[in-house]
Amino acid sequence: MNTIIELLATPLQYEFMQRGMTAAILVGIVCAVVGTYMVLRGMAFFGDALAHTILPGIALGYLISGGDKDVLFWWALGTSVLAALGIGAISKNSQIKEDTSIGIIFAGMFALGIALISTVRSYAVDLSHFLFGDVLSVSVQSLWLILIFGGVVLLVIFAFYKEFMTLSFDPTLAATLRLPVGFLNNLLLALIAVTVAVSLQTVGVALMVAMLVTPAATAYLLTHRLSHMMMLAAVIASFSGIIGLYLSFYLSIASGAAVVLTATVFFLIAFGWKKFRGG
Repeated sequence: MNTIIELLATPLQYEFMQRGMTAAILVGIVCAVVGTYMVLRGMAFFGDALAHTILPGIALGYLISGGDKDVLFWWALGTSVLAALGIGAISKNSQIKEDTSIGIIFAGMFALGIALISTVRSYAVDLSHFLFGDVLSVSVQSLWLILIFGGVVLLVIFAFYKEFMTLSFDPTLAATLRLPVGFLNNLLLALIAVTVAVSLQTVGVALMVAMLVTPAATAYLLTHRLSHMMMLAAVIASFSGIIGLYLSFYLSIASGAAVVLTATVFFLIAFGWKKFRGG
């Protein structure tokens, strides 16, 4: 018993682990709640694309600021919101289907990011942290940004909970009830964009979609009631962050990858349990 307590307590003696654990829990909760709507509406590809579209914003901010990492959150936030609203505008105002417009914006923005990063070799090495995340280097300032913007995302979702629920389950009914469908769609896209920016340092661009989709998909296997799905997904994401960081500490593996792999194991367990129960 004492050995287990010692294994759990030892990493928490370090301040970087305390900050990392706090960031992983906060980001996990926000991603899980927002990801619930993404799973219900089949927006996994949108989340993946949006995560990659912030790369040119990060690269440009890094180059202009001379390597100041503290300003990159704002560049990522601006780029993700613009990309999300741009995808929505192209899908709505053209004959091109939504997945096609997402693919075009995603490919173009990602290529621009790679082109910018490739201009300076030393920057390319530093920016690799943002591709795969580095939750253990989260600063106190970054924690405050996660807390403030993550809190705003959760408050807006709770304020429009019924409207988003109606839009996700039955878009036709939402139009019949004269809900502002266009406004709600753009608002949800903006919330996803903010969540992507908030999650950047924790799991990185390449792994971000997993935290948006996997905990929510796991919860969807276990319950179909939206409020329960959100709470269960938040619990799964939080435990994935905690367990992932312990694995990262003791096995010396990348923290973002450890968190995502833990969430994937939770999904496989839920999937196996569902099959065993005949669901």
